Amino acid sequence: MSPQPQAAVGAAVPRVDARLRVTGQAKYAADNNPDGVVHAVIVDSGVGRGRITGIDTRAAEAEKGVLKVISHLNAPELPPVEGQFPPGKPLQPFQDDRIRFFGQPVAVVVATTLEIAQHAASLVKVCYDAQRPATDLAAADPAGEPETYARGDADEALDSAAVRLDMTYRTARNHHNAMEAAGLVARWDGDKLTLWEKSQATQYTAFGMSGALGMPPDDIHVISPFIGGAFGNAFSTWPHSVIAAVAAREVQRPVKLALTRKQLYFGVGYRPAYEYELSLGSNRRGCLTASAHDVRAETSRYETHIEDVLVPGRMLYSTPNVRQAYRHVPLDVNTPTWMRGPGYASGAFPVESAMDELAHELGLDPIELRLRNEPADDESTNLPFSTRRLRECYRVGAREFGWQRRRPKPRSRREGDWLIGMGMAAGVYDTARSESRTSVRLDADGTALLQAATADMGAGTATSMTQLAADALGLPMRRVTFRLGDSRLPPAAGHFGSQTMASVGSSVQDGCDKLRRQAIELAVGDEESPLHGVDPAGIVVQGGRLHVKDDPARGETYRRLLARNNRTHLEAMGSYAGAPESAKFSFYAYAATFTEVAVDARLGLVRVRRMVGVYDAGRIISPALADSQALGAMTGGIGQALLEHTVTDHRDGRIVNANLADYLVPTHADIPELKAIYIDGEDYEADPIGVKGLGEIVLVGVAPAIANAVFNATGRRIRELPIKPEALL
Repeated sequence: MSPQPQAAVGAAVPRVDARLRVTGQAKYAADNNPDGVVHAVIVDSGVGRGRITGIDTRAAEAEKGVLKVISHLNAPELPPVEGQFPPGKPLQPFQDDRIRFFGQPVAVVVATTLEIAQHAASLVKVCYDAQRPATDLAAADPAGEPETYARGDADEALDSAAVRLDMTYRTARNHHNAMEAAGLVARWDGDKLTLWEKSQATQYTAFGMSGALGMPPDDIHVISPFIGGAFGNAFSTWPHSVIAAVAAREVQRPVKLALTRKQLYFGVGYRPAYEYELSLGSNRRGCLTASAHDVRAETSRYETHIEDVLVPGRMLYSTPNVRQAYRHVPLDVNTPTWMRGPGYASGAFPVESAMDELAHELGLDPIELRLRNEPADDESTNLPFSTRRLRECYRVGAREFGWQRRRPKPRSRREGDWLIGMGMAAGVYDTARSESRTSVRLDADGTALLQAATADMGAGTATSMTQLAADALGLPMRRVTFRLGDSRLPPAAGHFGSQTMASVGSSVQDGCDKLRRQAIELAVGDEESPLHGVDPAGIVVQGGRLHVKDDPARGETYRRLLARNNRTHLEAMGSYAGAPESAKFSFYAYAATFTEVAVDARLGLVRVRRMVGVYDAGRIISPALADSQALGAMTGGIGQALLEHTVTDHRDGRIVNANLADYLVPTHADIPELKAIYIDGEDYEADPIGVKGLGEIVLVGVAPAIANAVFNATGRRIRELPIKPEALL
């Protein structure tokens, strides 16, 4: 069939739900108030390890309006759960007297108002047999055998290398801190459960809750049309969700439970801390001969969080000899989870910092060093790259940023008290795809409704899918509605891992193509249609009107066609099978980030002055949304590099900066001039619509680019994130 005219895709259009969001009409999880709703407040553990020896709930239960206080002393028995992502045994709340981490839920108070529940929770007295927890990654021992990867003989090649660097890098624990705190409303109707929940994947949530509660997933209805940011922490099934469902069943009323900002630091996951030992070997020309990567990563004792922190080190640069080991360090903490750019963002910091160190050691420009080590194919899988436009990212970024003005000698550019430096780094992220389905319906009035059980944590899923559908159906965007965030809709990929556009978008394209073909076949077979007998391959649809591609005057509208044929609607089910089991290509998106910093020579303060990111991310469906993703990620990268770190008191496991006053995130005053550039080029090997995914890659490489710029400005190499002023004094 003739390709459809593209009017919406590639256009910088407003978000379809923008007005709802900015006027307060968008209903987030905790905004729901079903009839009879009551409130729950969790009582958190005040120790980091040990056992509960007593709980006194009498004062709380005596408060007027308190319906029930639930703890391990009176909670219903829940089925044991074996987790797969991550492996281990997820924490089932109130099933025993053991304390596994500071802040673990030990009781929940249910009351008629939030204020009563909060006050009553403060009256619950808990006694413990406390032990000193192990919460320090640097002081704890790894468990079990490490996960390993190797090619060639890295140790021998390092010993014989003309140039060898041995370095240790550390990254801090980061928390997501989205604007919307985790929360939900749980309501039982007989043995059926409805959850209005902040969820990046409604059907995953239903499946996770079914295991936790021991009931069929089809009996759980999860509703989450709007999310106020998540960055990864609204994917897993967390204890507070199970608590809300249990409390609602116990009191036979709908229960609303929302975590406080403080509780987010131990109630949901976080980006784990890493210690990363890295050795690089090269010849005098800068061609890498070997690398060795030894990683220690924090996880909880009851689950083992795993992410791809080692992937950049095994495939980003041509290296014949590579040895890698990943060791899990179980601690008395709650389980980490995925956070934007999971694994890759943490792994890029040591790899890209080390490349900058090697460039300095050899007297090479950092871009030139990277170009000398560009691989011909993916050396970790021996597969060709579907596309790899990283060279072009370097070239375009250097030109747009003005890289030629960089002074190679550190500490050689000064403006008053400020030392000025430039840095850059590469980034890579996996192109994930999952099976998805989308229903498409065209009504007789010429409007279309698409439905899929995906989600939108703020990136604009509904907008980009509407753009894609509008062009595929030949309709104006205002005539298309995309409905999401409901587990009863057709199964689709969730909103995580930069897979939504590729996966759900491909099913949208498929469904719209099928429906458009139905309409065209109806028209060419209709003797009363102006298109009767026309070759279907020569017909396109534009503005809701089917017409001959080379004769626009010959055609008719959807509305006229359906009315004449007594059709109330046409419908189709779009599907996408996901990534094939046997890969023929290596699929990744790429980035090159350039940044300029100013460092106060007396105070050690770092200010990012400007930043340019260049991305090989395939076809860009929505430029405005892409910019939102890229500029937001650059902002997040500034936080990762300079501000964000969780501080734990290792004496008892308490997180001492569990608030937005002490856990610092970038604000308007921290954000400089930012610019995002997208390299032209689709990747139809990856998926039918040629996209690669953008949400993750735009963060990967930002932090090391800043760190490299700080070195160029000061001559001080900082190998630990965040970069603190005291490290530069």
